[in-house]
Amino acid sequence: MVTSIILIHAERTKINEVAEKLAEMEGISEVYSVSGNYDLVAIARVPANEDLADLVTKKLLTIEHILKSETMLAFKAFSRHDLETMFSVGM
Repeated sequence: MVTSIILIHAERTKINEVAEKLAEMEGISEVYSVSGNYDLVAIARVPANEDLADLVTKKLLTIEHILKSETMLAFKAFSRHDLETMFSVGM
């Protein structure tokens, strides 16, 4: 499982619309509206790096009103939750 954090700048009047479209997209497990330098943070969980590349370079481009994004690849999770198991059983 490959996990990444996608930081997104969106048009100010379209933030909710972009968030809803992201949340519906396969491979995106969570979307947060946030304060600070970015408008949205999306968590992507996909089986392989190739799937992440497809998500970021093809699927995100289909969402209008995204002005800029930055993708960070997660190396290791430090959590009390067994995220790998949660997402493998469809939670």
